[in-house]
Amino acid sequence: MSTREVEGTYLRDILINTANEVTGRKATVRLADIEAVANAMPAPVDLIARLREPGVSVIAEFKRASPSKGAIKPGASVDATARAYLRSGAVGISVLTDERFFQGSLDDLREVAALAHAASPAAGVLRKDFVVDAYQIVEARAAGADCVLLIVAALDDAELQHLSAATAEYGLQALVEVHDEQELERALAVDAQLIGINSRDLRSFSVDLGTIERVAAHVPPTVTLVGESGIRTRADVERLEAAGVHAILVGETLMRAADPAAALRELVG
Repeated sequence: MSTREVEGTYLRDILINTANEVTGRKATVRLADIEAVANAMPAPVDLIARLREPGVSVIAEFKRASPSKGAIKPGASVDATARAYLRSGAVGISVLTDERFFQGSLDDLREVAALAHAASPAAGVLRKDFVVDAYQIVEARAAGADCVLLIVAALDDAELQHLSAATAEYGLQALVEVHDEQELERALAVDAQLIGINSRDLRSFSVDLGTIERVAAHVPPTVTLVGESGIRTRADVERLEAAGVHAILVGETLMRAADPAAALRELVG
């Protein structure tokens, strides 16, 4: 785990828990065994290419809970939710694999990957976890992920560089998440090609789409840009499209909807 002081109780607690769990898994399952599975996987989907398709693309998220909101949709079906997302035009699906705080698992990721990769055209799959060790990147590849999340606020510069390199080594893409201009500079310093701007403040957990608009103004046009958090309406999507985002990542709005497929179609117009 990063030695930097991480602001925000939720993030700090999650990172400590994640580091402990990874240590436990490494003592149980050898890295070489997971690498053998990862190396036998088909070539990953190019999620960036799919996000660059015309219009605002959608990465739809599967999560049953969150530390800030508690239960969102306990017992939600991976199969039904993923199928709803895919038939409504999601080009990517994000899967929370943290069990303690988000009620997720690597099995959820495997199930989503099987469905997403069987679609035509294939959709990309993001392992949305709190990556603190390259071991998690190999796990993601072995479970069928095409992309992993790297949170700049959770990593120091050396860790960010190391994990970015490890992601590329295993053939995956990295969604590098930032919250402000300073974090954006650090993401660009490791040549991030896929950057997510999260509108959620890590201290208060309040959401302000103005954060995405402000930071997006400093993102080079060659970088694929994703807007994250607080996206609830078609007007929100149009606002972020005007700010230059190529895609949005939406979770809670879709997971709480009685009809996730209809909710996704409404967002993309």
